[in-house]
Amino acid sequence: MVKAYNGALILADVLLLILKILYYICESVYKFFVPAEEKSVAGETVLITGTGHGIGKELALRYASLGATVVCWDVNQESNEETVNEIKKTGTAAAYAYQCDVSNREHVFSVAERVKQEVGDVTILVNNAGIMPCHAFLDHTTDEIRRIFDINVMAHFWMLQAFLPSMIEKNHGHVVALSSLAGIGGIPNLVPYCASKFAVRGLMESISEELRTSSKGKSLIKFTTIYPYMVDTGLCKKPKMKFPSAMPLVPPGQAASQIIHAQRSNFREKTIPSYWLPLNTIARLFPDDSLRSLLDFCDSGVEADS
Repeated sequence: MVKAYNGALILADVLLLILKILYYICESVYKFFVPAEEKSVAGETVLITGTGHGIGKELALRYASLGATVVCWDVNQESNEETVNEIKKTGTAAAYAYQCDVSNREHVFSVAERVKQEVGDVTILVNNAGIMPCHAFLDHTTDEIRRIFDINVMAHFWMLQAFLPSMIEKNHGHVVALSSLAGIGGIPNLVPYCASKFAVRGLMESISEELRTSSKGKSLIKFTTIYPYMVDTGLCKKPKMKFPSAMPLVPPGQAASQIIHAQRSNFREKTIPSYWLPLNTIARLFPDDSLRSLLDFCDSGVEADS
């Protein structure tokens, strides 16, 4: 009798699970054809790392144009202040410049405290800063590998430790992390970089899930991971493209616009261009040799720096 009862409970749970899965599939299809309205960022306080140039600078300018208070962090004080001055000239929003080495935990916490005192609580955090040395694996120095992980991975931990508690306290916030297409597929001459960007994906997925379960599904804090194709910021010095017209470098402004769209639409993950994520998922269903044949055909990546 007890076994029959337990079996009935398991069957009911399985049926409920199937119904939930079907519901969320239908919901996803609906949202694909009828996208939700983008949420406003006016009045939010957005902190972006690496705002001295490239994607970070474009993000700062665009968030300011949408009415957000923008807090700009960069290790290069001069270029960072140039970004803030550009924002101030538009008169669209308040902007603040802070010099910070995000790889240094003590420095992150010190500057974070200044931000809290001078600006207030950060409600949107964009971890954008990163470096990308391009060498064959055995040509990377020990210090270089450590530096890649300090900036591309450990900085994310320090920034989250500094700013996530206030988001949790208010149950309001959004964290955006810049990974890379190199974070969903390995690329020659970028072994440590790829590993660092895979780590960002794991960090974001696990912290999101931890917060969901610890709050019993009540957390309103959102997490978005971005996987850009090669962006024309100068970071990628020797891009290799067999079909440059079909796979051109992404302009920084275009990348920034898509990142902000993903954040405002509460996307959990987004590649730039957007078709790369489903293509990667489909491609990995095929045998390894067929995937390698496809990679050889596309012949896209980076050459080693001289």
